Formats: sequence, C-alpha cells, structure tokens
Amino acid sequence: MKRCTCLLLVTLLTSVPAMAQGTLLEKSEKEAVVEKVGELLTVHYVFPDRAALAKAKIASALAAGDYDEIADPTAFAQRMTADLQAVTHDKHMRVFAAFGQAPPPVAMPPPPPSNAGFARVDRLKGNIGYIKLLNFPGPGPFDLAADQAMADLASTDALIIDMRDNGGGSPESVTYLCSFLFDPKTPVHINDLIFRKPGTNEFTTTQFWTRPEAATYYKKPVYLLTSKRTFSGGEEFVNDLKVQKRAKVYGETTGGGANPGGGMPIDPRFGIFIPNGRAENPVTKTSWEGTGVTPDVAVDEKQAFQAAVLDILRKRNDAPAAAVRRDVATQIDVDPFVDAHLLKIRTAALPGSAEAVRRNLEELARGAPNYDLMTADLANVTRAQLPMLQADISKLGAIKTVTFNSVGPAGLDVYDVTLANGVIQCGIFVTPDGKIASAWIRPATTSMPATR
Repeated sequence: MKRCTCLLLVTLLTSVPAMAQGTLLEKSEKEAVVEKVGELLTVHYVFPDRAALAKAKIASALAAGDYDEIADPTAFAQRMTADLQAVTHDKHMRVFAAFGQAPPPVAMPPPPPSNAGFARVDRLKGNIGYIKLLNFPGPGPFDLAADQAMADLASTDALIIDMRDNGGGSPESVTYLCSFLFDPKTPVHINDLIFRKPGTNEFTTTQFWTRPEAATYYKKPVYLLTSKRTFSGGEEFVNDLKVQKRAKVYGETTGGGANPGGGMPIDPRFGIFIPNGRAENPVTKTSWEGTGVTPDVAVDEKQAFQAAVLDILRKRNDAPAAAVRRDVATQIDVDPFVDAHLLKIRTAALPGSAEAVRRNLEELARGAPNYDLMTADLANVTRAQLPMLQADISKLGAIKTVTFNSVGPAGLDVYDVTLANGVIQCGIFVTPDGKIASAWIRPATTSMPATR
C-alpha cells in the first residue's frame, strides 16, 4: 500500500523467479540494479536532495569497485541498504533480494497465533483489559479483529496495549484503533502524512482523524508498553495517543522509523522500499523519525507491564486490587494475572474468497482486472503493478486447483494454487460486499509475498 508508516503492507512485487535460488550476480546485473535504484530514488524519495546524495553514493561505490567481490544477491542487497541508509539516515529505506544464499538454520520458536495482528486479548485480575498487538494489517481484516477485541474488553476498567513487539502497518488501521479511545462526537486530528508527487518537488497531505462509529472506550484509562523494537506504525499509534494525552506510556524509547512508503520492483529478483512520504503530527509539527517516541515512564521493557499495573491499581483499596498489587510486586509476566483468554482466531475461509482468488488470477493473466471488485487502494496498487503481474502470471497457464491452506497472521485467507506450469500461494481478503481489499501473490517456495 502507498500509505504506510513503516512497512504497512509492502507493495513489493517478487515475481516468479527467472533465476534459480543461489544464482550468483554478474557485474552487468549489479550495474543495472544500481542504475535502476538511482532512477527510482530520483523520482520517488520524499527528500529530493537526499535522493541525489544516495544515488551518487551507490554510483560511486560501484565505480570504486566496492561491490566487485559481492556475488550473493542477499549480501549485495544488504550492502546497498547500508550505503543508502548511511546517506539518507532513513530506517525504512532498504533493498530486498528475493533469492540468495540460504541462511544457516536457526532454531526459532513458532510465531504466536494471532488474529490480524492481535496476539492476545485477555481480561486480567483486577478487571484490567490486556491486548498484545504485533502489527497493524490492512483495514479490512484489522477492523474486524479490532471490533471483536474491543467488544470483548468493553466492560474492563482500564486497558493495557502491549506494543513492545509491534513492527508497524497501515495508518488507516492505526486510526481505527485510536478511534475506540476518543469521544465519538468530536473527531480528533491525530496524524498527517505528507507525500511527494513522483518526479516533482510538489507534495500532498493526507490527514487522519478518528472515526465516530468505533468509540467505546473513550472514558477509561489506557496504558501503552513500548520497547526498542516498537517501530513505524507501532510508533505512530504510541505517538498519536501520547501527544493527545490519551494514554500513559511505559517502557523504552521506540525504534525511530516514521517515513511512509512502498515497495517497488528493480528486476526479477531485487526490489526496494522507498519512503515517498513523511509523518507530521498536527500538534507538535514533528515526527519520531530518527529519535523514536520517548515513554512517559522510562523503565526496562521487561518491567513495563509490572509498572503499568501498579499505576492502574495505586488508588484502589479493594481486596482484588490489593491481591494483584501484592502479586505484581514479584511478577513481571502477564500470564499469572489472566482471568480469561478472549482472543478469537478465525480458521475458516471467508465466503467467496476461493472464487475471488481464481477470478483475480485469471483477470491478471489477461491484463484486465475488474477494478470495480477491488477497494480503491488495491485498485491503485494493481494498476501500478499490472505489467509485471500479467507477465508473471500469464506464464503459469491455466488454473487447475485452488486449495485453502490457512488464515494468515495478517487476517488474509491463504490458498495454494496449482496451475499448468507452476504452483503459487495467494493471500486474499474479501469484504462483506464482495470486494477484494488486500491480496498478495508469491511463488510457493519463497517466504516474501508480493502484496497488493
């Protein structure tokens, strides 16, 4: 998507690979990648002066032979990212390689189950609500999950939203969750995103205001937990509420990435995320880029939950509060305080999603998508990506099977699709009125989706 304070959903197209995984880089491809990156920066990067410096930086590195010994695509992408960030100081600016050397196996615990970013929704002892939010997926799946979570916690007396592992996402979803916390009769201007018009020095501003239909928690206290890992859209949510004095923040200063943007293809195995905008809070006229959001109460992230609970209960003298206060003095984890786990995770596909996957792929292969059956944002992204999408998908031939796999962590239905000449995976979210709100397509053997 275009508007993202972090990575919202990356609009990076990782096409069906024309090169096998591990194919080494030739000098000619490195030269072409450097040239293309320079062109994309010149047209799209929100700061034109920095774009010129970044373009000169990688061109100079190429000419000096700094990339000569790099043969692996992943290593090349990482080196280019480091060079670009050294000039732009922009934490969102990065080059991706779809294929490179496989990293050594690392024993990692499986990610926690989640419902469109919501990893936990609990009612804690002392009638405290608790949400563990990992990210902000697109509005379609996120709004449904937020509605459910806030309805389940509507009767609690205070709310803790744990943002310590939140990596960001859609600004529309950030706004939607903020809307539960303000008076529905008075819309609040919480953030602006200022975008550069491609190839010009002109800019447009998109304002974000709370929405009246979702406000159910606006009179109750809210506490946010942060860490150094809190990033991008996660930081925006914290900053929005802190500036409006609507939440108290406990933890660590956040990561410091504020500039929105989107992914763009460079060639069949490289892409780049370029920030084409910047955030500006309407009250402070600043953003958290490079600085992060400072907490109201600075504590080690591991003590943030403990400190927030103690603050919530400090004026309560009832027996349940006293018991929780006693226990939290020696406990820093959430689990001992849970009265009820309320998270609901969807496991079945939404009605019409299989048919929408089939129809969408067939239309993309013909180069004739039905934009009336997409949301406006998805239609815009599809138009931009259509030439490469059509080229890739048309090579795969006729669809043989469309098989439901699972509901992904971002709330999209995931399907395995077998075609005459290959196998791909598709993620899709269909709104109740039958429109596709979000979609991605990826080769079945890769892990990075081409999100549209």
